[in-house]
Amino acid sequence: MNEYYPEGFKKETYISTSGIMNLTTLIKAKEEGSILQSRVIMCDSDRNMTVDLGGIKGIIPREEGAIGIKEGITKDIALISRVGRTVCFTVTDIVNDNSGKIYALLSRKNAQQLCINNKISFMSVGDIIDAKITHLENFGAFCDIGCGNIALMPIDLISVSRISHPSDRFFVGQNIKAIVKSIDEMGRITLSHKELLGTWEENVERYSIGQTVSGIVRSVEDYGVFVELTPNLAGLAESKENVRVGDLASVYIKNIIPQKMKIKLIIIDTFERAQRPEFEYFYHGENIKEFMYSPEVSEKEIYTRFY
Repeated sequence: MNEYYPEGFKKETYISTSGIMNLTTLIKAKEEGSILQSRVIMCDSDRNMTVDLGGIKGIIPREEGAIGIKEGITKDIALISRVGRTVCFTVTDIVNDNSGKIYALLSRKNAQQLCINNKISFMSVGDIIDAKITHLENFGAFCDIGCGNIALMPIDLISVSRISHPSDRFFVGQNIKAIVKSIDEMGRITLSHKELLGTWEENVERYSIGQTVSGIVRSVEDYGVFVELTPNLAGLAESKENVRVGDLASVYIKNIIPQKMKIKLIIIDTFERAQRPEFEYFYHGENIKEFMYSPEVSEKEIYTRFY
């Protein structure tokens, strides 16, 4: 299953830069039915993609560009948007053009179907998988879970700390870990992420009363300002003028109350935020059955079950 990575997940393209070596590699790949990957350099007016094979021209015909293109389920934008990006494919044939020059016929659709047959169809709820962010919308992040097969991660499953848009947490092209949250009767997969970012106790462990630390303003309400200290931990600060959502804030930790899962803060100052916050994974297994975010002493239980 190691060859069924998200497109571009691994740095190497599996294609040699030598034309002779490329031909040898391509012939072997065709015989073995193996999956290769390289960069799309052009999509013509008929939506056929040209792939950079380092000396030999590679063509992915439109109907081989993705599962569902032939049936009209997948739109042509799925092909156009691949230009400049790495795609997976199998080699279906090696032929000569009218001038006698060798080129390879490729199929991204075949690679996607192989990934479904040999990897995705074996996934279970709770599995922790590699994924790559491909597109961000207000409602969530679309993720490549193998060879260009896409799954959705709804915005409320990205982190415990609420965000206004997935771009507050991710960027297109980012490699992440994700959890299979559900699989519907059509085989469509929904992903989660927040359970990998640690419990309330694991996150609050790095802080103590009396510290002044930095955080990101996530919400400004009449009763106070919510400041994210980590993606799975936020505190409530007293109201302060000229504080805006998205600002970087220096905050004084006034109190930590495990029973209520609350952190009381005082905003010292705010600054324009220059970059997206980093996140840390606390769980590194291959499957997760359940996740208890709240501490045992908490009056409120926040719990996820993956079965």
